[in-house]
Amino acid sequence: MKTRRNRSEVERELGILFSKGGKRRNHSKQSGTGNKFQMLVEDVREGILVFELLREQLWYRPNSGIYIKLIVMLGKCKQPEKAHSLFLAMIDEGCSVNHEAYTALLSAYGRSGLFDKAFSILEQMKNSHDCRPDVFTYSILIKSCLQVYDFDRVRDLLSDMAVQGIKPNTITYNTLIDAYGKAKRFTEMESTLVQMLRLRECEPDAWTMNSTLRAFGGSGQIDMMEKCYEKFQSAGIEPNIKTFNILLDSYGKTGNYEKMSAVMEYMQKYHFSWTLVTYNIVIDAFGRAGDLKQMEFLFRLMQSERIKPNYVTLCSLVRAYGNAGKVEKIEAVLRYIDNSDVMLDTVFFNCLVDAYGMMGCYAKMKGVLEMMERGGCKPDKITYRTMIKAYSIGGMTSHAKEFQNRLASL
Repeated sequence: MKTRRNRSEVERELGILFSKGGKRRNHSKQSGTGNKFQMLVEDVREGILVFELLREQLWYRPNSGIYIKLIVMLGKCKQPEKAHSLFLAMIDEGCSVNHEAYTALLSAYGRSGLFDKAFSILEQMKNSHDCRPDVFTYSILIKSCLQVYDFDRVRDLLSDMAVQGIKPNTITYNTLIDAYGKAKRFTEMESTLVQMLRLRECEPDAWTMNSTLRAFGGSGQIDMMEKCYEKFQSAGIEPNIKTFNILLDSYGKTGNYEKMSAVMEYMQKYHFSWTLVTYNIVIDAFGRAGDLKQMEFLFRLMQSERIKPNYVTLCSLVRAYGNAGKVEKIEAVLRYIDNSDVMLDTVFFNCLVDAYGMMGCYAKMKGVLEMMERGGCKPDKITYRTMIKAYSIGGMTSHAKEFQNRLASL
């Protein structure tokens, strides 16, 4: 049944849901990764409802662009079958199906690891006259394969691109460099970078630099990281805040606190605004080094800059205080949490369990389980294993046995 509703109102609702980084509902707590995914699922659900409302309007005309955006959103929240249903509905309503629509569906299957279906769609595209795959199609599928470290399929896709006469672009090369670096396949990463540099149409950018620096810095190859940084700078590629965060993280994790401090001074001198990630990196680094004074100074500075700490920040504080045996400081962190809107997750509670266990505060450690229940978090294997280890070290075998039984029941 067709209904009547203001057209601009319906289109505005869809626009908010489709906009990149569009306005979301206000949440009373800051969210972790799992909650962000749930927010995406909720947005998709709202998008489908608004779309169904749109289709009921008297003025509605099928729009392939709206269908494609919904298919992309469903793919991001790993609902490929629903994406396929929308794809079929799009055809039934007489919308023109182009390579963009096929690519969106291929991406939905690829994101969920359903590669047989994704590659089947790729073959359909290759055999069509007006929906042939382009570099964007291949880059999306390559990225999906790299996320599960299926390097054989990636090699086949690159060969197929060459056969089809499709040249990789900067995005393709950046995706490869980033994945090879994360997998510590440095030979392939360097080879890909060399290939990229040989092509005039594929100039490296800040993303290329950051992926390369992260790979070497994350594996402790500080000299190589610094050499690459100098080469990228000499090529005219300017660092951004992510670049400095990578340098800070790499220096911090290898104990190069002087160099880390030098980067911090450079950022301040040239007015690079610190982000939440920046603060989390330096707070964690000084905390692990046992420099509680500097860690606390940075935490206060963070708040004065009106950057809200998240569960990562608080984990770093708790871990540092646990290592230093500062029970009263951990209690202060918990009081801060009670008066804040930080969303806690199991990772934070596991960190708290570990800190209390290290200090031999067994009653407080067990009390964390009640805190988890109140916060809507369930203990996992790490929670119980941490408690078992603490009880075992403390010679409390009966308590260790109790949690061994709980662990076995998970």
